[in-house]
Amino acid sequence: MAAPHSTAHSAVATVGAVQRSELVQDSDGWKTISSTHHFSNDHLEVVTEEVRTPARPQPRSWTIVRRKAAVIVAPMTREGKIVLIRQERIPIRAAIWEMPSGQIDDRNADDDEMKQIALRELREEASYQLAKDGELISLGHYFSSPGFTDEHGYLFLARPVEPCPHGERDEGESIIDCRAFNLDKIRRMIAANEIRDANTLGIWARLIAGGHLALGSGA
Repeated sequence: MAAPHSTAHSAVATVGAVQRSELVQDSDGWKTISSTHHFSNDHLEVVTEEVRTPARPQPRSWTIVRRKAAVIVAPMTREGKIVLIRQERIPIRAAIWEMPSGQIDDRNADDDEMKQIALRELREEASYQLAKDGELISLGHYFSSPGFTDEHGYLFLARPVEPCPHGERDEGESIIDCRAFNLDKIRRMIAANEIRDANTLGIWARLIAGGHLALGSGA
């Protein structure tokens, strides 16, 4: 392992628990010239890479945070409401409304495993579960902040959901509230900047674009 802030270069770095996402590939004119490792832990890795791009023949140096992928789930009740959690977030020193989400520890997880992780996060964070006649719909993936990280989230719609009979919320989570909101209420919360979590905004846009939401139907 290279020492922190080392100037030693290698091919694509493989040290640390977190590796470059399989969605990020050198092809179609992209080429990694070198990669310098700075820091890693169980959740992220920081590297500086020299990369040649299709539009620039001279390599560019970029510091990148590699982070584990995540699942984000939009829980919809039988009445058409969306369940949100209010969670304390230390980096921004605030508690904000979000869709349930969680990291994927196994970078080789397949679609079925990711669905199970999504349902687990739904139970542990919101204490809701998929109803027996429910379905978990994949909505694709997105990159949360591609200017500095390859972090990406896999989006799911769970409908209908119902409260877990005995409550399964993980007390280790920093969740201070959980409520089911009418769609128009969520729309107004987004417009008023009460909802400002990128995962939640991203999945909301995907739900609307996919025709999964009927706005204007509730107060």
